[in-house]
Amino acid sequence: MTKSEESYKACVSRLMQVDSLRMACLKAVRALELPQGYIGAGFLRNAIWDHLHNKPSPTPLNDIDVIYFSKATPKQEDKTLQARLSNAVPDVNWQVKNQAHMHTKHSHEPYSSCEHAISYWVERETCVAVRLTDNDQIDVLAPFGLNANFAETISLSPLFKRPDVMHKRVEEKGWLTLWPKLQLIVNSP
Repeated sequence: MTKSEESYKACVSRLMQVDSLRMACLKAVRALELPQGYIGAGFLRNAIWDHLHNKPSPTPLNDIDVIYFSKATPKQEDKTLQARLSNAVPDVNWQVKNQAHMHTKHSHEPYSSCEHAISYWVERETCVAVRLTDNDQIDVLAPFGLNANFAETISLSPLFKRPDVMHKRVEEKGWLTLWPKLQLIVNSP
């Protein structure tokens, strides 16, 4: 791990620890003891972008994307876990997905882990996740590192080959309005 990657992870840890909602969510997910249980995507990405834009309060989250990896757990268990999380932290929109099953939705070969699965998400900056360890440390999962997140860019994941999908997401989600310092990097497939 490079020195900058270490400093990015230290910054992420601070960002999570000072945000009471994010910490409540991380504690709720940890309590489920999910195999490879993380909260991914905008949960971390947005916190970094808010920090870089000096926002006085966090940008509201549309949902909280919980991921885990268990070949032995049936798909319908995701709804049960979602309900348990809703009971623990009711004021957020929980989305729980076992990544061991998600390859079928996207016509990929089976994933081998959460890290493998999230590397296929649309934007490089979205291919990130965090969890709270048993000793209250923040563990970061970032298959492509955190440099792009801290570089204030939006770029296509190396494993996602549809720039049109990325451009549509950027427009629909209003990212360039919410975080005007972001630069859209046009990738070719």
